[in-house]
Amino acid sequence: TKLILRCDRKTPSITDKALVIVGRQCAHLRKLKIKGCRQLTDSGLDLFAPLSAPTLQKLSLGTCGFGARGINSIVTHCTLLEDLTVKRLRGLVEGPAEFIRPGSGSIRRLCLKELFNAQLFAPLIAGSKSLHTLMICRNSGNWDSLLECMITDRVPSLVELHMERIHLSDRGLHAVSRCTNLEVLYVAKVPDCTNRGLSAVAEGCKRLRKLHLDGWKSNRIGDDGLIALGLNCRDLQEIVLIGINVTTSSLNVMASNCLNLERLALCNSETVGDSELSFIAVNCRALKRLCMKGCAISDQGMRVFVSGCPQLVKLKVKKCRGVTWESAVWLRVHRPPLIVCLDCKDPNIVDSSVDVLGLTHALNEANPVALPPLCLHTRSAFSKVKFSLVASGSFLVCSLLRWSSSKGSKRLAI
Repeated sequence: TKLILRCDRKTPSITDKALVIVGRQCAHLRKLKIKGCRQLTDSGLDLFAPLSAPTLQKLSLGTCGFGARGINSIVTHCTLLEDLTVKRLRGLVEGPAEFIRPGSGSIRRLCLKELFNAQLFAPLIAGSKSLHTLMICRNSGNWDSLLECMITDRVPSLVELHMERIHLSDRGLHAVSRCTNLEVLYVAKVPDCTNRGLSAVAEGCKRLRKLHLDGWKSNRIGDDGLIALGLNCRDLQEIVLIGINVTTSSLNVMASNCLNLERLALCNSETVGDSELSFIAVNCRALKRLCMKGCAISDQGMRVFVSGCPQLVKLKVKKCRGVTWESAVWLRVHRPPLIVCLDCKDPNIVDSSVDVLGLTHALNEANPVALPPLCLHTRSAFSKVKFSLVASGSFLVCSLLRWSSSKGSKRLAI
């Protein structure tokens, strides 16, 4: 029912003949992923599509050699296809441009990533009346006019929209604001979007539950857009703000109106410090998960969570130079149920064993049940470490581990 065909660059990929064999023999195939199979052509897809049409529901295509003709065969014959992902498809660049037809219109989730001319999928998007999730990531071309034509009236059921590193401005966000059923919105690394576009989205998409904004430090989205968001989108449960300068003015509006806010992440913000952290601790009463990354907070600010945010179960702090592992241990003593994940860089970490032993003794005094000692693992005095403090009842796991961060942008998990 599920098959993955993956090939690396040094190995000859499967051919059209092999794909036809798969179509004939796998009579119950529902999910298929094809990656790096450069020898597959449109002719192979033309033969494969009718064979897999009765059962295929999910298809992922990446770094393959076929183009629009092969995809049209799939969407035309596979009437049960609901999930389609197309990434780095080289065949779309070669030959004459051919639009991707809507086929049966059964697509519910569509992901277009790193395509040179993803606009060829416009008829497919407009013709998918049941489209629930649309992901447009790192595609070339201007998307403002396409969003106006495709989303405004033709995709009324759209609930989740992801847009990352595409040519988009406030004009495109105004088109998105007409999706009144939208609940999840990701806008990442789109520097032409401003407070005006975000305000339009806030006024039109009042059912928003999750919002991820990555301003890329362009300083074009700030308090004005966030205040409009807090005033109109009262059902927000998760907010992730990256590279956006947030102040207590916008935090006050969101905390006062978004009473169901459970997950909050503030990353790489130059205006978030201990005072903003204290404001969150006092006013965000429903908050359960909080992530702070690259902000000017300190150990003193961390102490407010000994009683602030009464529903808080997990606190994650990354790349905040003013925060040390001592504050996490201090929170363990005074608020045992709270899970603290701390990624800190302490040049004196190797020389701090005496302090660690003293804090361990304090933990044992606060909790009569015997607790495991703190465990230090460092390779050098300047190594980056991850401090993960997990505590529940009489159980404590406290470890300092080496933290390896991968390059490139990653979706932040709160």
